[in-house]
Amino acid sequence: MSVPRVTLTDEAKNIIAQLREEHGPLMFHQSGGCCDGSQPMCYPDGEFRVGNSDIKLGEIDGCPFYIARDQYEYWKHMQLTIDVKEGRGASFSIEIPLGVRFMTKSRIFTDEEIEQLEPPEAVEA
Repeated sequence: MSVPRVTLTDEAKNIIAQLREEHGPLMFHQSGGCCDGSQPMCYPDGEFRVGNSDIKLGEIDGCPFYIARDQYEYWKHMQLTIDVKEGRGASFSIEIPLGVRFMTKSRIFTDEEIEQLEPPEAVEA
């Protein structure tokens, strides 16, 4: 059984359900820290253009989750857990009008988990 590289909390799953109801299929991209700090960004599926510089890390609740290759180098030894927190972030992410923001928590994989990881998918532009 493989270990997921990205997971989510029940609270985040509830927000995704609300957003999906309003916006349809969704996607996530882990921000690299420019304007938005380093937080996961949620968009209607296809509204954020991913390319050769991105990697598909996995899926959360049926939503593809992407990260920039250079960010992946920093996070590749960690499992990311997407959570939600009250308060507005300075973000283009679509959860902001709900008065919440997604956030990334991380933990280092164990040696046993590292052996079970599947490689992330390269993105073809």
